[in-house]
Amino acid sequence: MATKISLTGNVRNEFGKGAARRMRVAKLIPATIYAGGAEPKFIALPMKETTLSLRHTNALFELSFGDEKAMAVVKDVQKNPVKRIIEHIDFYEVKAGEKIDVEVPVFVEGTPKGAAVAFVDIQELKVRADVANLPERIVVSVEGLTDGTKVFAKDVVLPEGVELDVEDPEESVVTVEVPEDASESTAAPEAAAAAPAADAAAAPAADAK
Repeated sequence: MATKISLTGNVRNEFGKGAARRMRVAKLIPATIYAGGAEPKFIALPMKETTLSLRHTNALFELSFGDEKAMAVVKDVQKNPVKRIIEHIDFYEVKAGEKIDVEVPVFVEGTPKGAAVAFVDIQELKVRADVANLPERIVVSVEGLTDGTKVFAKDVVLPEGVELDVEDPEESVVTVEVPEDASESTAAPEAAAAAPAADAAAAPAADAK
């Protein structure tokens, strides 16, 4: 189920860098709502509430501005690379019951067998879902998986109503393997144990001489 967030803003009538600067000083974020072939809508949103809301991936926003309302998802977020503040947001207006394509971050849970470790090969997986059912994350269980196991896109368990939308369903999403340094550390004690045994076997031969 998608996280639903309500934000109230103002209609934006001023444009350009100067206007955007004044809005940020007033703790507002300029934003644009796109809706297919229709004219975009320009709004200004409260900075604190909006910044906090963007922590939710693929949230469904109910935006109120003037006498209008729009249901939308985030299309793009522009951040200042130095100050790390949000400078502009692009929204895409959606309708109830509409299905859209979104990219969802991949996480793993569980513990593989032995010294094996799980590596995420694809950080985000593309899926298609109803706007009211957009997942925030996709979790892949690696509990008990052995060295060399791969979890492919087609094998990922998706939330109900969510469909995989990738070009190659055979693409590896998660790989379970023993890291090289772990293999070396396991082999080292065995080599160390073998050395004294070899020395002990050589000692009687030396005494016989």
